[in-house]
Amino acid sequence: MKTVLITGCSSGYGLETARRFHAQGWSVIATMRTPREDALPRSDRLRVVALDVTRPDSIAAALEASGPIDVLVNNAGIGLLGAFEATPMTTVRDVFETNTFGVMAMTQAVLPRFRARRSGVVVNVTSSATLAPMPLVAVYTASKTAIEGFTASLAFELEAFDVRVKLVEPGYGPTTRFASNGGSRMEGLIPEAYAPYAQRIFASFERPALVTSESDVAEAVWRAANDASGQLRFPAGPDAVALARAR
Repeated sequence: MKTVLITGCSSGYGLETARRFHAQGWSVIATMRTPREDALPRSDRLRVVALDVTRPDSIAAALEASGPIDVLVNNAGIGLLGAFEATPMTTVRDVFETNTFGVMAMTQAVLPRFRARRSGVVVNVTSSATLAPMPLVAVYTASKTAIEGFTASLAFELEAFDVRVKLVEPGYGPTTRFASNGGSRMEGLIPEAYAPYAQRIFASFERPALVTSESDVAEAVWRAANDASGQLRFPAGPDAVALARAR
């Protein structure tokens, strides 16, 4: 039986991905900053483990508690919406700590195991914001674009060890907690001068032509984790697929 460790499973894409792998008969390590045992069904193939990807001690403890894994899904992330001009650099660094450095730290922690075993898959979840420029998400896009470049390069250096690295690029998911998980970071990030422009953008968010669901992302992660074709990028959701085809 294969084992997957998924970060950021308290809601949204991570939660649905954990359900998907469990339904396929895998053993699932579902990690959360604040563990919620009621988020997933009770099963001897499913464990909820505490993990803060910004803390090295938390990463080490989570991996020790998890034991051997076959796939790492780096899904944990925080959203940020606002004008870059008004975004404090402390907030920029905060976003990168989770979305960029957290992904790198988790990956670096599992690679010695994968390399020694000559087996393993790392799936990094980014965003369709990396596929086409989008307004008011400059910091968020930068944090995810860094992971796109990181993953593409890493795939080359791990190929010799039979370790695969993949990207999943979700589209706009209005049913997720993208905005709410930004919390207080977003307060004051739309100055008065930007308000008319921001209002037009927010209005467009309310009537998107295509959107991405949690199940779209879970399906893409599942395909990426099991892909042996050499494909690097897996757009998730009809809007992300359309953007990828237009590039």
